[in-house]
Amino acid sequence: MPRKKTGANVPVGQRIKTARLQKNILMERVANDTGISIENLKNIESGELIPPVGTLLQIAKALEIDSGFLFREQEEQLKERVRAYDKRTQNYAYTTLIQDAANKHLKAFKVDVDPHQDHQGVGYCHEGEEFVYVLKGNIEITVGDHINRLSEGESLHFNSAVRHMVKNPGEEKTELLVVIYCL
Repeated sequence: MPRKKTGANVPVGQRIKTARLQKNILMERVANDTGISIENLKNIESGELIPPVGTLLQIAKALEIDSGFLFREQEEQLKERVRAYDKRTQNYAYTTLIQDAANKHLKAFKVDVDPHQDHQGVGYCHEGEEFVYVLKGNIEITVGDHINRLSEGESLHFNSAVRHMVKNPGEEKTELLVVIYCL
């Protein structure tokens, strides 16, 4: 008999759907509060699309839940010392670095962006601040209309409420330390 998934074993999309349904929030409201299309929200809830960190933060705010609730799966894996990446989006892979981040404003991630990868379509924005430090490689971070080009050892701090996108223009994987402060 299959085991029912509970706690940290529940995929993030299912956690989002459960929270939305428990609060009786329509998908249309979440779409309007986040700017995420209903089609993409359905794909996230079904597990077909793993959302980037910024999208998770927006969804958590729209659902009026602690964003830590959506990151607990990664935190449990980190406690078990899992070395593989916790999540892979279409554009990058990331690992949660702060254990027990529930109810915390500060979130930290190690992010890997494959060569020649960039955000497809719309960029990300979420209330708060973001700090990016390049551990390895090169990255382009567009904040609004301004393109920031960073190399290994360089960093950028910006208002994450401004639409931003990441692009790895290089031939090698780029590794980043990303710290997000959520209001």
